[in-house]
Amino acid sequence: QVQLVESGGGLVQPGGSLRLSCAASGSIFRIYDMGWYRQAPGKERELVAVITNGGGTNYEDSVKGRFTISRDNAKNTVYLQMNSLKPEDTAVYYCNVKYKLALVSNLRDYWGQGTQVTVSS
Repeated sequence: QVQLVESGGGLVQPGGSLRLSCAASGSIFRIYDMGWYRQAPGKERELVAVITNGGGTNYEDSVKGRFTISRDNAKNTVYLQMNSLKPEDTAVYYCNVKYKLALVSNLRDYWGQGTQVTVSS
């Protein structure tokens, strides 16, 4: 019922930039929080940044000042602008959305397929 299409990952040198996008589609009544998580090899998945449907944001400490999350509610799309990338940012990045199928319904949770970000010289 819901599809998430992620794009924008790739290989970049330290200090470089990438922009991730995640577009949601399907039978969605309303999207609430949209976020980006990442998982590096051998580590647990961690929150990178989240944005509410009102525009409030929260960031993991190590990306503050370097990453910016934004969203276009008309397009049901969330973005992650990543600047000053470091090798330790290397991970698979996953988009996550919290949404409802109807006004009176449970809040649901959906994950994208993940996109690889590799920061290396």
